[in-house]
Amino acid sequence: MSRVTFGPASFLSAASRIGLMIPVLAQMMDRGDMNNGGGHWWAWLIGLGVLAVVVVLVVWMVTRLTQAHSAPASAPQPSRPSAEDVLADRLARGEIDEDEYRRRRDALRS
Repeated sequence: MSRVTFGPASFLSAASRIGLMIPVLAQMMDRGDMNNGGGHWWAWLIGLGVLAVVVVLVVWMVTRLTQAHSAPASAPQPSRPSAEDVLADRLARGEIDEDEYRRRRDALRS
């Protein structure tokens, strides 16, 4: 079973076919009641609307694909607790007593 991929080229190809079909459909639906066979004005508006949607989708796809493949900006580094915070946590857990805490804290600050 072959895998079908959809990329910008296939999308543009399909969009161009749809865009080219709008005037043809307008001519097929023309009954000769406007401007001697000039077509319906609303069909041209639909064609322009389809073209605008196609352009917006192509721009969106290109920007999304380029952002997905670009290197991310420097990610924020996770903050590490300071030495005094670690010391305070050890005191809170009872691993060291207050005298040991003060002695190590003073050593860190000097």
